[in-house]
Amino acid sequence: MNKRLTCIECPRGCVLSIEIENGKIVSLKGNECPKGEKYAAAEVENPLRILTSAVLAEGLDLKMVAVRTDKPIPKAKLFAAMEEIKKIRLSHPVRCGEVIAENFLGLGVRLLATRRALKES
Repeated sequence: MNKRLTCIECPRGCVLSIEIENGKIVSLKGNECPKGEKYAAAEVENPLRILTSAVLAEGLDLKMVAVRTDKPIPKAKLFAAMEEIKKIRLSHPVRCGEVIAENFLGLGVRLLATRRALKES
């Protein structure tokens, strides 16, 4: 299988041509620096993403509170993470950076508030 990616590791934005067999890279072309090889391997073998979303708030000045994971999580877990986020309801004031969930999804990452929310006036 062949895949093309644009590397985002440096400002060059190299277009990578990748040949993949059994989930592993067998050929890589187009990278102008070693970062492209590392990026391609990560994207093909274990893609990770920072998750950003919002959780429902009840009795606060905001209806939704923006959240994000403090570290990247496996791309394959994004839908499960969103299902878990749908279950969260905040009813106490939160500050920016406050931990909403420790060890989110058992992945060793924290879900953090990225905006403050105060009690409704």
